[in-house]
Amino acid sequence: MKSSPKFGERSSASPPQPFAYLQAPNAALYGRVLDVFAEARERFIVHLRPEDVAAELRSKVDGTPVPVEAVGGALDQLVDWGNLRADPDTGRVTSVEDFHRARFLYQLTRHGQAALQAVAVYDEALGRRGQLQSVALADIAEQLAALLALAQEKDPDPAKAHLALLALADRFGSLADNAQAFMASLRRTIDFQDGDEEAFLAYKDRLVEYIERFIADLANRGAQIADLLTRLNAAGVDRLLLAAAQREAGDAVPEAGADGQEAERARLAASQAALTAWENRWRGLTDWFLSRSSRQPSQAKLLRGAAVSAITSLVNTVATLNERRGGRSDRSADFRALARFFAQAPDDDAAHRLWRAAFALTPARHLTVDAETEAAWQDADLPGTTPWAQAPPLEISPRLRETGSYERRGRPTRVADRSAARQMLAEQVEREAAQTAAARARLATGGPVLLSDLAGADGLDPHAFRLFLAVLGDALSARVPGENESSAITGDGTMEVRLKLVDPDTVVRIPTADGVLSGPEHVIEIIDLVSESSTGGSGPISLRSLTPRVTADAAGRASR
Repeated sequence: MKSSPKFGERSSASPPQPFAYLQAPNAALYGRVLDVFAEARERFIVHLRPEDVAAELRSKVDGTPVPVEAVGGALDQLVDWGNLRADPDTGRVTSVEDFHRARFLYQLTRHGQAALQAVAVYDEALGRRGQLQSVALADIAEQLAALLALAQEKDPDPAKAHLALLALADRFGSLADNAQAFMASLRRTIDFQDGDEEAFLAYKDRLVEYIERFIADLANRGAQIADLLTRLNAAGVDRLLLAAAQREAGDAVPEAGADGQEAERARLAASQAALTAWENRWRGLTDWFLSRSSRQPSQAKLLRGAAVSAITSLVNTVATLNERRGGRSDRSADFRALARFFAQAPDDDAAHRLWRAAFALTPARHLTVDAETEAAWQDADLPGTTPWAQAPPLEISPRLRETGSYERRGRPTRVADRSAARQMLAEQVEREAAQTAAARARLATGGPVLLSDLAGADGLDPHAFRLFLAVLGDALSARVPGENESSAITGDGTMEVRLKLVDPDTVVRIPTADGVLSGPEHVIEIIDLVSESSTGGSGPISLRSLTPRVTADAAGRASR
């Protein structure tokens, strides 16, 4: 025959319901009681008595006393839901009567603690606006440098590797979560989902400056972090991940009743699970800063693009608000307001005056003022409130008074002949197009060649060198970190360049009329798509449309 549970114990037949207090009639009191237990746990206090909970509640609610009976009822209900556990309080027993009296110590259960953490995370996610953490980028780079130093050691310390990986995972997780929350809150701000236009206009300049500063830090630190990740993968980061996983598995609690072999299998399983988790974290970190291919860019690159788009959206939003505040109104609203004015007019004469004023039926005079009249008005220096009758007279032509129109005397202005200027512009366009076609023909390799053999003995002329910098910048910017080959088509679609790194230690020099370009040896192939197109391609273009897009690597190696 089943025995009913004792007072202070929850029935094992009923499953725990740690979130039931959120929808209970007295949810506010239950929440405050659980907050008292959560704060006590942070002070490393595990057990609380009902009078302790009542005292904490009294100190939190403006000194208003909370009855101990109400607190006791709330504690018993939380025990029934599984949030708390009640243990007999035998520390204050002084007699047999006290022993039989129901006295309990209460503490949070695993279910209650998990429910509190879940509610806290939910509230934090709703209220968090996020931030772009430039300091986190520096911390990540510092931790990666420390890991690289450990990976290069013959026998790295597992404790140092584990602590460095923990710090790296914590900082990276904070960076990713805050960046995601910030971009989401920024989108709500731009779309005015928060409904606060005044606040948006007040801090828009600081917001744009903040985003621009983060974009610059992300570009600089991102390149450093990408280089450290590449070197760590080459140095063997798997050893550090395995050491951290084994160190975590060594702290696992042994199962009850397990023999030596079962304990060893459990330890190996825990080590494998920890290793899988660390490999997954490392893959996430790598994908955040390293692009897998041109179709799978890194998350840092996507974040930079989203931040740049956010700046553009902010500017457009500010322009929209300025137009909205610039006096533009709805025509239908104006007519409705005018109809109310007519309805409120005291008599017909007032309505007629309103009609003439609203629709500008009063005759207007378009006058031509000569130099003498304008000088007289400037010398008078009259305020804007001066009546017309007291202002200096304005002399007008009798012809204007009689006919309502005025014609200036003298010959009409001659139409300028711009045929010579147009001819000069056409010749300049043809000349630049010929220079571009010649530079394109000069750079076309007809097959793969070494970068050192591209210039030849005579070097490159300024036009060919400028075009070469443009196509080289396109090829270098299209290269994925960790790969040695890249290809790109210029923005105008006239040339295709293919680049392959030969030896990063061999430095070649290309002499030009403007200076010397130095860099590592590559195999390069430049294809003139215009000459190979059967339809004639897109035709020649002007050199002014070829903006040299030299990457940081190429610009740093160029010298005059």
